[in-house]
Amino acid sequence: MKTMEEEVVEIESLEKRLLEDNEEEAVLYEASFKETEKNFVEYQTVQWILYSLLLIFAWGIGLLMLLYIPIRRFILRNDICSRKLYLTPNAIVYKVKRPVSFPCFGVLHKEKHVLLHSVADIVVEQGYLQSFFGVYSLRIENVGVRRPPSDDVKILGVANPNDFRKAVMMRLSNIRNEIVSRQTSTSQDSSHLMMSPSKSLRYDSTRSRELLLMQKLEEVGSSVMRMQTLFEQQSQTSEPIVVVE
Repeated sequence: MKTMEEEVVEIESLEKRLLEDNEEEAVLYEASFKETEKNFVEYQTVQWILYSLLLIFAWGIGLLMLLYIPIRRFILRNDICSRKLYLTPNAIVYKVKRPVSFPCFGVLHKEKHVLLHSVADIVVEQGYLQSFFGVYSLRIENVGVRRPPSDDVKILGVANPNDFRKAVMMRLSNIRNEIVSRQTSTSQDSSHLMMSPSKSLRYDSTRSRELLLMQKLEEVGSSVMRMQTLFEQQSQTSEPIVVVE
């Protein structure tokens, strides 16, 4: 019996194979992060300061966090500037490239593909502190796939998240309509194939009855001709003619 980790790996490998065939798909809609860059950095900075104040009495950890704020802001700015979120005909693609906690150690690349058939809903969320800065978070919920809820993709700082959600839901609606239309056409074709033999049988039966009737009419006609010939012969001769049936 497969474990949860094995099923997740199998699902991800399946998604990867399916998406490798559609790497050059057209972009139907692309979200933007530029409009919320400043508010995003400010929101994350205030949140970091609040955490630092709570930990300032814990062996000086809070003080170190306050000193780390300039580096933190640099990472956040590069993070949101590198984000890309767009919709293709078959998937939602999210890409980000940001420095690690200490930028001198390199850059972290992250790329996530979510197949549309596994998307249950796009949830737009905004917490109490986020509302002060006009920052929204967008969460992509999975459906029909055995994954933990923590595996849902959550993206913070999307500008106009409702527009992106509308684009995704419209595409999902179009996909469902295409599936229904294909199923309807398939069922119609099957019904035509099922009806064709019965029509052929009815036609053959009618044709055979017509042939039988014509044969009987010919027999009656030939009998009438024989009787007429006998009467003519009787009228020409005086000798009685015995008709043998």
